[in-house]
Amino acid sequence: MGKSEVKLLGAWPSPFMLRVRIALHLKSINYEFIEVDLLGPKSELVLKSNPIYKKIPVLFHDGNTILESQIILQYIDEVWPNAPSILPSDAAQRADSRFWVAYFDDKLVPALIVALAAKSKDTKNAAIAELEQGLVHLEEVASTKLSKGKALFGGENLGYMDIALGPFLVWIGIIEKLNGVKLLNETNTPSLLRWADSFFSHAVVKTIFPEAEKLIEFAMKLIPVLRARPELRLLLGISD
Repeated sequence: MGKSEVKLLGAWPSPFMLRVRIALHLKSINYEFIEVDLLGPKSELVLKSNPIYKKIPVLFHDGNTILESQIILQYIDEVWPNAPSILPSDAAQRADSRFWVAYFDDKLVPALIVALAAKSKDTKNAAIAELEQGLVHLEEVASTKLSKGKALFGGENLGYMDIALGPFLVWIGIIEKLNGVKLLNETNTPSLLRWADSFFSHAVVKTIFPEAEKLIEFAMKLIPVLRARPELRLLLGISD
């Protein structure tokens, strides 16, 4: 496939963008990466390509514009059905995987943002508690899905839940480091802890993941940007 046929609009630190990059590399799809700056004003290309949410990632393919990382992953799996498959072949398993990814994005991602950027200690601690509870729910899922020797949710290769949840592991680690907590540990989340090791050991992840120290440096620059965004101030408990 020619490189010009597939283009990805995103930013290197974005876990949502990393979802798409993992899927493209997993399927051996050539693509052009168009970088945007998360710390600066919204680019005109982002505003034009995604006028509703004004967010990345955006996938361009054969004149089509595909938005939202969950939808992009499903699109990639349908348009390029070559192995390895991203979504399970069984309909019930597909539905279950979609449910837990939606749960993660709806419940845990907002808590991650608050735990990272909230000014108030009480607000931050409440978000960390919400993360801990959410990860316990995911631990229950992992202990079932990763039984019988499975290292990944997708089995022997990265699947939908691996690709969707894995890019946030580094950000969970950043929150742990900044707040002196252990969200993933042997006591409460042993299955998730082992899964994280398997995820980071995968060849595709090793190839495209940014260095943890580089992400920590970026996170420190991102925090004041998040606090300054009007749409996030209420979420972050900022009233001044």
